[in-house]
Amino acid sequence: MELRQLRYFLAVVEEANFTRAAAALHVAQPGVSAQIRQLERELGQRLLDRSGRSVTVTEAGAAVLPYARAALAAVDGMRQTADEYAGLLRGRVTLGLVSGAATHEYDVASVLADFHDDHPHVEISLTEDTSDRMLAAVREGRLDIALAGLAEDTPPQGVTWQIVVDEPLAALVAADDPLVAQARAALAGAGGRGDGGRGDGGCGDGGRGDAGRGDGPGTVPLAALAGRPLISLPRGTGLRAVLERACTQAGFTPRVAFEAAAPPLLIQLAARGLGVAVFPAPGASASAAAYGLRVVGFDEPCPRGRLGLAWRTDGPAGPAARAFLARLRAALTASARVEPEPARISTPVPNQREHEGS
Repeated sequence: MELRQLRYFLAVVEEANFTRAAAALHVAQPGVSAQIRQLERELGQRLLDRSGRSVTVTEAGAAVLPYARAALAAVDGMRQTADEYAGLLRGRVTLGLVSGAATHEYDVASVLADFHDDHPHVEISLTEDTSDRMLAAVREGRLDIALAGLAEDTPPQGVTWQIVVDEPLAALVAADDPLVAQARAALAGAGGRGDGGRGDGGCGDGGRGDAGRGDGPGTVPLAALAGRPLISLPRGTGLRAVLERACTQAGFTPRVAFEAAAPPLLIQLAARGLGVAVFPAPGASASAAAYGLRVVGFDEPCPRGRLGLAWRTDGPAGPAARAFLARLRAALTASARVEPEPARISTPVPNQREHEGS
């Protein structure tokens, strides 16, 4: 019996298909089939049922599957231990990013490149997906780490996160949009303070002015969006979930006319007068001037957009993933935009004392 046979067996079980398993293993499909037939002959049992459209494990296959996984895990553990004594770091890291997260401010690409330079034997896999799917993948162990939009105040069971962005949402509209006039009227009625009389600038940048120039129109209630065509990120993203929940609490169902995964496209659609883009206020303010748009904030309670770094509560499985998580947390903490709310900051990573290369 060879370790290669066990790896091929596990790959076919996971993919439920010989061709996909061969592609994942980067080997020819006939070789996978031959090795598994040899394994079945050595064990004297059929391990896989090939009669259906997808390959499934037989009763015998299901019984031996945990032992195959344990054997391969033990071999990997031996290699990792030997590498630690040699001062090397090996393994694989799987990272998920919500679309638009890898901006210059959150320069994940540089963190990846620097980590690869320091640990060239670590394989890093990067994917973009919706926040809902990535958080589920982290919980199930299919992703080590995810930078995702957060719709809830607390993480799902089995997941820990560190919030790196926590900002009020705002409406991005053309200069002649009715929301601008409504917000200015509210501002005048509040004595020019832009927040219904509190004098703290309101929620969502409206009190600070469009593009930060101090001439902002003020704020409006979220219900002012009722019936308006909205421009938002797709379903499955944290920002979309926050928007829908806030609108429901305000007594109406949002009419999302346009959705796109790339934030710059949302702003471009608003600039062409196709609807009201709902966007985190600082990002909206930074883009408004370039497109001749106005930023209108929302009255309190204001929906907030949050971005967080998520991982399994018991920590990533391998030392490479744990080392990369520590590196990424340090980089994102340095550029975090989070209001001081200690309850929203996660607990440290388990085994945080394991330094890179350990």
